[in-house]
Amino acid sequence: MRTAIHYFRWAFGFTAVGLVLAFWLGWGYSGNFTGALSFFLIAGVLAVLEISLSFDNAIVNANKLKDMTPEWQHRFLTWGIVIAVFGMRILFPLLIVVIAAGIGPIEALVLAATKPAEYARIIGSAHVSIAAFGGAFLMMVALTYFIDEGKEVDWIAALERRLRACASIRGLEIGFVLAVVMLFTWVLPPGTEGSFLFAAVAGLLTFLAVEVLGQVLDRASMTTEAAKGGLGAFLYLEVLDASFSFDGVIGAFALTQNLFLIAIGLGIGAMYVRSMTIMLVERNTLAELRYLEHGAFWSILILSGIMFAQTLMHIPEVITGLLGAGFIGLALLSSVRFNRACAHSAPKATDLPETPNNS
Repeated sequence: MRTAIHYFRWAFGFTAVGLVLAFWLGWGYSGNFTGALSFFLIAGVLAVLEISLSFDNAIVNANKLKDMTPEWQHRFLTWGIVIAVFGMRILFPLLIVVIAAGIGPIEALVLAATKPAEYARIIGSAHVSIAAFGGAFLMMVALTYFIDEGKEVDWIAALERRLRACASIRGLEIGFVLAVVMLFTWVLPPGTEGSFLFAAVAGLLTFLAVEVLGQVLDRASMTTEAAKGGLGAFLYLEVLDASFSFDGVIGAFALTQNLFLIAIGLGIGAMYVRSMTIMLVERNTLAELRYLEHGAFWSILILSGIMFAQTLMHIPEVITGLLGAGFIGLALLSSVRFNRACAHSAPKATDLPETPNNS
């Protein structure tokens, strides 16, 4: 079996290159060692921020990947990381500026390089819409997991059993998300309700569209087992990764307004998330740790609520990261305790009755 270090070798290499680039970028902007060192340290902090916010993403990715064919697993772990690093960490912030400011992509790139403060201001002005879209999508992801008749294992049993029992009520999770959206629309400051409502409904519809597309593609591919769980699952994971990235991208502007430094720091973190995903899949960790997946989805549900709440107040990213890591840590601890209890209760070989010798 591969060692843990083996899975992270590409992440370590990307980290070294990224930190060197961050140092060089800081020297280019400031012209002195202090400025270069500042960029170097910020890149490291951004990487840690991304890892802490996206560990639950790695668990959910692994859960979906284990049911995909090896070809689509490889495509997600190669093309997917390119989309995650360059698409969400560079193109997505540029697209926001293009739409919000009504300028071209090249102009947005020049603005990011020459006027980072103005660039950050435009990104910030779109924060309500981004939070609404991501919050609605991620809340649907979490609720769909818990409100499921086929779910057999419960971690927070008293609550999860009740949620599972509600699975026969069609559209319950959609109704719950719409109720949350309407509540926030009602309490939001005047002038922001329209953009919030539009973005939240767009997030909800995106989730439903990806779910429908995935089912259609899977049904169409049932005749060939090799194609099952391919494109539909791939698209689902890409949209899910994008939703997880919203919080990290927006939070990064609290540390720096430099787009290129943000891309480097968050890109380093994304490589570690990819490496963790591969390790979880190949080592079948989710099967060995009974409640780890539950902790990830509770973390997603909390993150979705935080994204909605951020439309009303600023919530430090450290709180988001600690809450998510806390639930995953508790789930990990519960899984280890369950495995130990099973090991202690299993009959030992010396306790088994001797088999009569028929010879």
